[in-house]
Amino acid sequence: QVQLVESGGGLVQPGGSLTLSCAASGFTFSTYTMSWYRQAPGKGREFVASISTFGGSLRYADSVKGRFTISRDNSKNTVYLQMNSLKPEDTAVYYCRGSGGWGQGTQVTVSS
Repeated sequence: QVQLVESGGGLVQPGGSLTLSCAASGFTFSTYTMSWYRQAPGKGREFVASISTFGGSLRYADSVKGRFTISRDNSKNTVYLQMNSLKPEDTAVYYCRGSGGWGQGTQVTVSS
């Protein structure tokens, strides 16, 4: 079955950086667009970024454009989210999505 395992979250100060990883298994990773979503406390889950099968097409939410970078390594069945210039409003649980499945999420907290 589809398994998606996120890692890399944590506490970071405003202006700092984090890189999230999502290790996928149970499906042919290289044939699926992969996405990151996030859910802040008291809010709905929102789209953050997506990457097509071989990385030729990238999409970002307006709120993260220019600060976040999505990438993937099909040889490792892993998708990444490099997050720079983090803001307190980026605080959320970040989820990986692919092949119709969701990961368990990883907490990102941006606070001084």
